[in-house]
Amino acid sequence: MGAWYTIGLALGLGLGLGVLAAALAGPGVLRVGAALAAAAAAGALAGILVGELADTLAGAAGGALGAICAAAVLSGARRRGGTRGGLAFLAGLGGLLLALAALVPLAGYLEALLLPLVASRLRARQAARYAGLRTLAR
Repeated sequence: MGAWYTIGLALGLGLGLGVLAAALAGPGVLRVGAALAAAAAAGALAGILVGELADTLAGAAGGALGAICAAAVLSGARRRGGTRGGLAFLAGLGGLLLALAALVPLAGYLEALLLPLVASRLRARQAARYAGLRTLAR
């Protein structure tokens, strides 16, 4: 295939590992920081296994980007009432699917472009906590 494929593969694997790390870490500033560091290291390791220095850098950048985007989405979902275990399961499954999708040529690049856009869009559209029947009691 070429260097472009291995760089995209390492980038996509890093993104998936970053989402997985953020899902496992849970909420909190220190936990998100630890997830960011672990995701960057895991992405760099995936890049080393895939190829050369460019792959290592792409994997580390993908891991950090995936952890940041997932932490933003997961914190909003947790604030709106999502359970910790359910969110960890669903986000972890999403991270594994992102890593698998990176095997498709050019998919890692598309993931790196779309994941921050989706995360920022979800973050901007988030509503306040659902009031439920408390609004009818007035």
